[in-house]
Amino acid sequence: MDYDKDTVYVVGDAQTSLNNPITQQYSAFFIGLVVDTTNHKIVDAGCSSTIPLTSQFVRSLFVGQSILAFEPVADEIKRRYHGSSQKAIIVAFKDAQKKYKLALNGRDCDSGASGSA
Repeated sequence: MDYDKDTVYVVGDAQTSLNNPITQQYSAFFIGLVVDTTNHKIVDAGCSSTIPLTSQFVRSLFVGQSILAFEPVADEIKRRYHGSSQKAIIVAFKDAQKKYKLALNGRDCDSGASGSA
C-alpha cells in the first residue's frame, strides 16, 4: 500500500504481562499507526500479535479514528477488545499519540526554519 505524502508513521509501545504470548515472542507490545496529518485520522494500523486475527481486529479499532481523540478510542478498546493485551493496547496508543504530537511540533518547526541555513 502506498501512503500519501501527508502521512506519518508512529509507533507506540507498552509492556504486557510476563505470561502473555506477545511478551514471550516480542518482549513488549507495539502498535504502528499511519496518520494523515491534514485531519489526524488513522489510515492504517498494525500491532505485534501472535494471531493474525488479533492484528486485523486491532486495526479495525483504529482505522478511521482521530489519533488526538484518546478517550473515545480507549473506550472503544475497552468495550470491544477482551484479550490479555487490552491495557497494553491502550498504553501503546497513548504512547503513539504522544509521539505523533511531537512529530507535528517538529514539522511545524521545520517549516518555519526553511529560510535559515
